Amino acid sequence: MLSQQIATIVAAAGGSGHEELAPLIAPPLAIGAIMFALLMVMLFITLSYSNLGKRHEAVEEHVDPHRQHPNKHDHGQGH
Repeated sequence: MLSQQIATIVAAAGGSGHEELAPLIAPPLAIGAIMFALLMVMLFITLSYSNLGKRHEAVEEHVDPHRQHPNKHDHGQGH
């Protein structure tokens, strides 16, 4: 009995065969091209900052034992 009702519901739900799609702002290919172009612009902006770490040589941090909140990364060199 229950399986017959389920089969009837499934047949009625699948019987229409066509659902109306939601309207789009532009054709799908145009939306994809705009998204791709936007991601490429963001990629080039990101890559333009890649040389910031190569401007000069790294300078060693001065170990100051009198700082109020000394970092714990000096491995005891400040004592």
